[in-house]
Amino acid sequence: MTPIRRLDAVASAAGMRAPVAQDRLHAALRELLPEADWIAAGWRCPDAPGMAEGGDGDAPGLLQRALDDEAGLPPDVLVESWDEGDARLVVLARCKTPPPAQRLQAWRVAARSLVESGLQAARLQARLQALEQSRRLQKALYEIADLAGGEVEMQEMLARLHGIIGSLMYAPSCYIVEYDDQRDTLRFLYFADDRDPFLTQGTREWSSDEMAGTLTLALLRHGQALRGPSRTIRQPLGLPLAKEGHGSESLDWLGVPMRRGDRVCGAIVVQSYDRADCYTEEDRALLGFVAQHVQTTLDRRQAQAELERRVLERTLDLERANRELQDEVVERQRAERLQHALYRIAEMAVSSESPAQYYAKVHAAVADLLYARNFYIALLGDDRRSIEFVYSVDEAGEERPPRLLGKGLTEYVIRTGRTLLAHRGDIDALIADGEVHGPGKVRASSWLGVPLRLDGEVVGVIAVQSYEPAIRFSRDDERLLSFVAHNIGTGLGRQAAQERLRLAHADLERRVGERTGELERANEQLLAQIGERLRAEQRLTHQALHDALTGLPNRSCLLDSLASALERASDMAGDVPGFAVLFLDLDRFKVVNDSIGHAAGDDLLVAVARRLVSAVGNDAVVARLGGDEFAVLASCKDGIDGVHELARHLLSVIGQPLWVAGRELFPSASMGIALWHPRYRSGEELLRDADAAMYRAKNEGRDRFAVFDEAMREQAVRSLDLEADLRRAIQRREFIPYYQPIVRLEDGVVAGHEALLRWRHEKRGLLSPAAFIALGEESGLIEQVDWLLYEQVIEELARGGSDYISVNVSPRHFRSPDFARRLLGLLDDAGADPARLRLEITEVALMDDAPRTRRMLDRLRDRGVRAVLDDFGTGFSALSYLHRFPILGLKIDRSFVAGLDAEGGREESLALVRAILALSRSLGMDTVGEGIETEAQRDTLLQLGCSAGQGYLLGRPASCRRR
Repeated sequence: MTPIRRLDAVASAAGMRAPVAQDRLHAALRELLPEADWIAAGWRCPDAPGMAEGGDGDAPGLLQRALDDEAGLPPDVLVESWDEGDARLVVLARCKTPPPAQRLQAWRVAARSLVESGLQAARLQARLQALEQSRRLQKALYEIADLAGGEVEMQEMLARLHGIIGSLMYAPSCYIVEYDDQRDTLRFLYFADDRDPFLTQGTREWSSDEMAGTLTLALLRHGQALRGPSRTIRQPLGLPLAKEGHGSESLDWLGVPMRRGDRVCGAIVVQSYDRADCYTEEDRALLGFVAQHVQTTLDRRQAQAELERRVLERTLDLERANRELQDEVVERQRAERLQHALYRIAEMAVSSESPAQYYAKVHAAVADLLYARNFYIALLGDDRRSIEFVYSVDEAGEERPPRLLGKGLTEYVIRTGRTLLAHRGDIDALIADGEVHGPGKVRASSWLGVPLRLDGEVVGVIAVQSYEPAIRFSRDDERLLSFVAHNIGTGLGRQAAQERLRLAHADLERRVGERTGELERANEQLLAQIGERLRAEQRLTHQALHDALTGLPNRSCLLDSLASALERASDMAGDVPGFAVLFLDLDRFKVVNDSIGHAAGDDLLVAVARRLVSAVGNDAVVARLGGDEFAVLASCKDGIDGVHELARHLLSVIGQPLWVAGRELFPSASMGIALWHPRYRSGEELLRDADAAMYRAKNEGRDRFAVFDEAMREQAVRSLDLEADLRRAIQRREFIPYYQPIVRLEDGVVAGHEALLRWRHEKRGLLSPAAFIALGEESGLIEQVDWLLYEQVIEELARGGSDYISVNVSPRHFRSPDFARRLLGLLDDAGADPARLRLEITEVALMDDAPRTRRMLDRLRDRGVRAVLDDFGTGFSALSYLHRFPILGLKIDRSFVAGLDAEGGREESLALVRAILALSRSLGMDTVGEGIETEAQRDTLLQLGCSAGQGYLLGRPASCRRR
């Protein structure tokens, strides 16, 4: 047989069982190499297990080693191994005499083809088995689904389920158990066993105590599938051997729980007494899958049974409810007739033209409810000693004229105030007892009378009677007539009320006429009061929107006008020329208030307001914002040039002289202008920018105007960003001292240092105070910055040395009552010598609340801290304070030192410095010349008697001081 034919034979074996195919594969390989002692072939493949070997006893071991890719195979063994995807294939042959090379090569090629074909056949066989298993499982599930919807009894259905499970696996013994985890009980729904005759009715419940030690209870509580010999399973679960009466031990046992959500609600168990290892992991998974479908089937059956039970109960309930409903319908129809009659009676009391007509209609309504061929209505007279039969119908023609109260049945009801239902015997008994007198012309067989009440009192009786023994009134008739009597009493009350209403209506018309006249007079007074209130509201509205002093619109009114102007400009941006806001602030207005009084200041404000109004005309809005601030909202019909012209005109009008409080004043104003732009969203933004432009005008010399532009905006944004950076820098402690030496001029020895503030900005680098000190003063943050500097300087003092360090102190600190205490506290905490700390103060600090400043300086001097007057000579009123304050020395301002070697002005600077030095010597104070940058300046100061100096010539500021 050729290798190709042998290959076809192996491929055809794919339809056979695996052992047969493997035998044929081995035979084909043997024919390819007949001189071999033995030949073995095999593969390792996850989806096609199989191996074929032959020869002596070591062939399987050698084949396994080759599949494991181990070295060290005997040299007389031919090895052919290769990989195909995830499969490993090997062919071994032992030959005492090696075959020729050409034949050996042909054998290798053919062996490869044969083994690969065998692997493919094994794969096909495994796939066919898997498909067959899937088909059987699908068929089983379809059958289970059919059982769920069929009309088969429960036990028969469970028996069929057993047969379905038996078609999937070996299951001669099978049982299905239901578990109640709340009550810890179980019930065998189905039990079939080929050895043990155990069992039980499906209705019997077994407690956990009765089933203790059984694999079934252990499975239900364990909640996971169990598989294997029963003895082997019991050991890890800690169960004893099977009790007598609980069944025999199984050679193989497989149980899977049935679940409802996360709860175990039962189990299916199959077991074998005669076969070992008959259940595989695949059977466990398969039985678990079937168990869930079985549980669904059981749930459906139980739900169907429960539904049938509930349908039966509901049917019985509906039948009972239907009977009750029919009774209720009858009662409701009767109640509807009664209600209809009562409505008619109630309506009759209003619609009847006369009492006789009303009583006749009442009789007709009562006749619809009960037997009323003999009917009458009796009412008490006004004297309550007689009765009158206001309506009477009687088939016997009995007359009922008015009469005094006696002992008739009617009077009995009036006297007792209770309903009376009496038949012939009852009437005779009342006659015998003397309660009523004898009958009239015709004896009544049955009599029913109900009292009529008005406002709780009995005022009459409504009665019906029968002369025929076959017609007898009942308790239902009594209740009906009682309802009617109640409504008749109400109707009688309504008729009485109508009469009273008629009389009251006549009286009301008279009183309405009188009251109408009074109301007309009161209305006239009210109209007068309303007019006065409207005028008061108008005054209040005007006061809320206008300035009380000048009568001009106030800030709120101006903002309303600006909002309207912004809305118009936004709606018609391309067609509207826009508008402008002019913000005015009077120059030196505080001087007027301080010099000639606030009354004069008010007169000045009123005069300026009048000038502004007369200057702008009716097209603009002039408002006073508060204090000496005014604003003008004007249109820009002529563009920016027109706004400039208006601004110049307003400044000219304001600047004209005027007399106030007997003095001639020459007022002036600084003005800022903000032009409308689409970026503006509110009037506050316009006022803000106009205010900023006004401050620009003040800074440029006052009595002028400035227009807000992008440069101002950028400057404002930069200031805002710088302030934010300043606050963050305080939190991060980015401020540090730089120390500039103070040198004795005669020998150049460093006597001390001045601590100069520097800001180590994270983006802009090292900044000097000139870049941020003004913003710090304006925002009030400079005090926090100073304290950060003081802490670092005092820590530097505490490190030792003999020189002093001076720090600059803002006048703000002297306004704080705890400045001295806090500064001394820092010195004490750091252990620094107070005598080595000097405070450099300006002349402004001496002038601002001088007594408080002196007390602070005295307290600091008592502890050794001395003060030095900085920038001396630049002020204008501090000379008179020098001898009153504990000042240690003076620092000559750098502007005077710079002039000592200048070509022009040297003599003036020389005279000023000489005067300052003479003053300091007379007061016994030290002097320090600031800003020394040339040797000529240093020599001149030394010749004039200045003791010390500082400047770039003597030493630049550095992050650490020279010791």
